[in-house]
Amino acid sequence: MRLMASLPEGSEIILMLVAISGVSTWYLSNFSENETALRLSALLGVASMLTLLGMVLM
Repeated sequence: MRLMASLPEGSEIILMLVAISGVSTWYLSNFSENETALRLSALLGVASMLTLLGMVLM
């Protein structure tokens, strides 16, 4: 894959973490009443995306 070759090493794992936290945040907001898990999942997604942005820009 040409796209993955241009990304920094280890970014595939962070991309997977962003995707998983996005799906889990959607699921928890629509099908669960657990606000703590929802906030934790959203925070994990934001932190992962900021980490990925930092890796790409450095």
